[in-house]
Amino acid sequence: FREDSSDPEYEEEYINPLKRKTSVGSRLSRYTSEFCELEMIGSGEFGDVFKCVKRLDGCIYAIKQRALQEVYAHAVLGQHPHVVRYYSAWSEDEHMLIQNEYCNRGTLADLITQNQRTLTFLSETHLKDLLLQVSRGLRYMHSASLVHMDIKPSKSYHIWSVYCMSEEETCYFSHSSCSFSLFAGNLGHVTHVSHAKVEEGDSRYVANEILQKILTILVLQLYNGLPKADVFALALTVISASGADDVPRTGEGWHATWHSQLPHTPRALSPEFQCLLKLMIHPDPECRPTASALTKHPVLLAPSTPDIDVLRQRIYAEKLKTALLLK
Repeated sequence: FREDSSDPEYEEEYINPLKRKTSVGSRLSRYTSEFCELEMIGSGEFGDVFKCVKRLDGCIYAIKQRALQEVYAHAVLGQHPHVVRYYSAWSEDEHMLIQNEYCNRGTLADLITQNQRTLTFLSETHLKDLLLQVSRGLRYMHSASLVHMDIKPSKSYHIWSVYCMSEEETCYFSHSSCSFSLFAGNLGHVTHVSHAKVEEGDSRYVANEILQKILTILVLQLYNGLPKADVFALALTVISASGADDVPRTGEGWHATWHSQLPHTPRALSPEFQCLLKLMIHPDPECRPTASALTKHPVLLAPSTPDIDVLRQRIYAEKLKTALLLK
């Protein structure tokens, strides 16, 4: 599956991996000698994640344990603006450690929880931007014949740009929509489209055709259309980000999702955007758009009138830039 392999845009975006997997045979721990551990920021089936400062450059990174499959995926992918950046990996004390980019605003799931607590919800403009950015990351992965297979809010990461206003490094986050960047991350479920080893992720976001093959234990059957399963999960991720109720695991709501029925969202979505989301969760994977098609979709690329929140954020960002120029 290499529909975008000849796309010149990929040639511009692709950068060879900075480093490959290395092995540390010295008694001196590379982790403790090169990094200062600040706190644990995540834990899951594929290992623990720690927020660390690298002693050499003073930058913050995320260090994950037991991530061999993720190391291999990053080694193939290299670097892309919408895939969490990989720096290095090494073996230590019978564990595999991976040094990744640290995303300073956490996961999309964190943002959703915060919005639910404050009863503020992402506008359609932001939801379209979210969908477009992650689609670009998926398109890049799919062009390398890799599929993510675990797209959901807790596996999408975001950052804000930071402006420093003084020599004392008083910093402010820019809330401009232009500085909001989404990344597809946590590649523990990544597999190759032609040599698929599918491990079920969060069943709420797994396309029905994948669930059926897992449940019937057709381990020798070729998983066709795996990239479309990523598209399905991305649609549900965007729906969750809108503030809709959590995707159900069973019951009528669960079956409704498999029949392209969207749940109620706190803020009304345009008919065009609803149609696109419904198409992305179509029961027939052949009817779903590819990630490449999403990056060029007119609904996502069409100029729209920014809502008042977006305008305020852009004004705030421009004020920060002006203040920097006047210093």
